[in-house]
Amino acid sequence: MNMLTPVEIARAASATGLKKSQLPPAKMLTLAVLAGAYIALAGDLATVVSDDMGKYFGYGFSQFITGVVFTVGLALVIVAGAELFTGNNMMLTVAALDGKAPWPGVLKAWLVVYAGNFAGSLLVAWLVVQSGQWAANNYLVGAKAVAWANAKVSLSWQAAFIRGILCNWMVCLAIWLSLAADDVVNKIAALFLPIMGFVACGFEHSVANMYFIPVGIVLSQVPEVVAASGLAGKIDNLNWVSMFTRNLIPVTLGNIVGGAALVGGVYWFAYLKGSSTQAAAPAATSISKPANR
Repeated sequence: MNMLTPVEIARAASATGLKKSQLPPAKMLTLAVLAGAYIALAGDLATVVSDDMGKYFGYGFSQFITGVVFTVGLALVIVAGAELFTGNNMMLTVAALDGKAPWPGVLKAWLVVYAGNFAGSLLVAWLVVQSGQWAANNYLVGAKAVAWANAKVSLSWQAAFIRGILCNWMVCLAIWLSLAADDVVNKIAALFLPIMGFVACGFEHSVANMYFIPVGIVLSQVPEVVAASGLAGKIDNLNWVSMFTRNLIPVTLGNIVGGAALVGGVYWFAYLKGSSTQAAAPAATSISKPANR
């Protein structure tokens, strides 16, 4: 077969997680900034593409197209190489449960990558705001950004947490599937459906929200954008405090559960627990030269 079997994917994930845990902090942080930027660029693309699509094609199809274009973010992370917190939830957990990476190192890597993702997301958010792109289509692009951000901070804690679980379950499955492929085209094809699916379903991705919510907060101060959004007087919760308390904290915890437990933990138990995981890894590019995710 021109792909890895499930047990070979599990071994590849463990080997990749070990390599990630051994990255020097400066390189880890740099690659994390890139991942945050790549996901933010995909978020900006999704905003532009979907700003007025709903009124022409309806909610469902608009969500589908939004998910289609958002896949560019993870494609950039996987193919170009970067460190993404949500993917590392799965990869480093497999390596730790497999006895290859120490848990303190895993937690440290998560913190460094999370901080780097945040920095990269904020960088793109600042560039997008400075570009004035949000004024396109009679301010509807900016209006979409404000509407999305407001919806995210209006979720209940429980809803945000559960949507975070569901999101990273699908994101990490996308990364898991991409490990099975040995070339660029098939890696992107493997990740496409799960990523499209989580976006279309409206689940919550912590790194994406590091872009969506700050952009919405800043643009909520622009009168023309607020008028175009129709949300005047309805965005009192959209602020820097609610970004954390109403979204990033519960969504991040949910992402950890979805990626570390429902993908990393489950597949470690199914394929690696009790087996000889120190056996030679299969000769495949995705193992010998694992991409940074």
